[in-house]
Amino acid sequence: MPKTKDVPALKPSMGLAEKAPSGDKLGDQAKGVALPKVFTDPAMDLSSVFDRKPRILVADDDWLNRDLLQAYLTSSGCEVLTASNGEEALRQALSYSPDLALIDVQMPKMDGLELCRRLKATAATRFVPVVIITALDSEEEKLNAFEVGADDFITKPYSSIVLLARVRSLLRIKLLHDEVESRNELLREVLDRYVAEDVADVILTDPDRYFKLYGETRPVTVLFADIRNFVSYTEKHTGPEVIRTLNHVFEGLSRVIFAHKGTFDKYLGDGLMAFYGAPVAGDDDAQRAVATAVEMQQLFEQMRDDPDIDLKGLGLGVGLHSGEAIVGNIGSSRVMDYTVVGDVVNVAKRLHDKAKRGQILFSTETYKELRGVKAKKLRSVKLAGRQKQVTPYVISVKDL
Repeated sequence: MPKTKDVPALKPSMGLAEKAPSGDKLGDQAKGVALPKVFTDPAMDLSSVFDRKPRILVADDDWLNRDLLQAYLTSSGCEVLTASNGEEALRQALSYSPDLALIDVQMPKMDGLELCRRLKATAATRFVPVVIITALDSEEEKLNAFEVGADDFITKPYSSIVLLARVRSLLRIKLLHDEVESRNELLREVLDRYVAEDVADVILTDPDRYFKLYGETRPVTVLFADIRNFVSYTEKHTGPEVIRTLNHVFEGLSRVIFAHKGTFDKYLGDGLMAFYGAPVAGDDDAQRAVATAVEMQQLFEQMRDDPDIDLKGLGLGVGLHSGEAIVGNIGSSRVMDYTVVGDVVNVAKRLHDKAKRGQILFSTETYKELRGVKAKKLRSVKLAGRQKQVTPYVISVKDL
């Protein structure tokens, strides 16, 4: 296929010509070369698209075409990155995150089509609009460009006004994408505050299901934990000290929940609630829940050695129970809580109420799902509000 680098990038009708000034970026070889006169059309002020200068990558091995594009884009309010070959352009794109790329097809080291393919295959640059600019104007060339992911195709010679108009249109699309991505990142940040990262992935794959009021029956293991003797602690400490202690303890305990892929439910004064088995279920839900409780107790004991936090007289009590519950978004269309409801929650809470400082109490139903966990069986007890007795098992921090 013949190389067509002698085709001018701009149509001759683009205005008066002026000579490049001495010391211009075009280099010594460019001195004295006639360039189209750069003028600024207010309608083509591309800096108004974003709240900053758009960053444009120009990749062309022809210095004249490259610098002409740079001149027009700069006069339109853009920050311009330039590259003389495909490999250099790819490095620039990965390092500086352009908002749009103008790419010539015929370049050394890596041609424009391969560069476009690489940009579209890389997560960081996948949504950067790519415009192929070339003198090769056959239908086959256009098809090749679109097959590798190009967003537009411009044939030399071109009108700079038309080029800038198409650049502006693609920048607006890029802006809309960036806004959607920003909202998605915020949504992901919010989700990550409640569930582990892989659980958030599942929720985002089916938002219509997980972001509406609904409920379904699921086998889960529910965990309650709170700080024992905290009422007395609040009486002896100032408000800022109490908040500081709570935040310090909750920071550690919630981190343990996420580490064991649990779903954080809510904070309850000086305690918290979490559950395992929804929205992502596994064969080891109860195992991970009890492992969370054990690590919580160990972490709380380690916190006692922190000279900046006074945990004297305090301890942690944990209760767990496994069984079927209603899981889903409970509340109203404006305010909802992804939570669990049912007898399994009540039993876990009652066992938690009976747990002393440094104890983990869990039901026989939870114990039957465990492997390799040593726990002491206690006498059956009657829990408040329930007719049927529960036989609990206990793990004490002193035995860990």
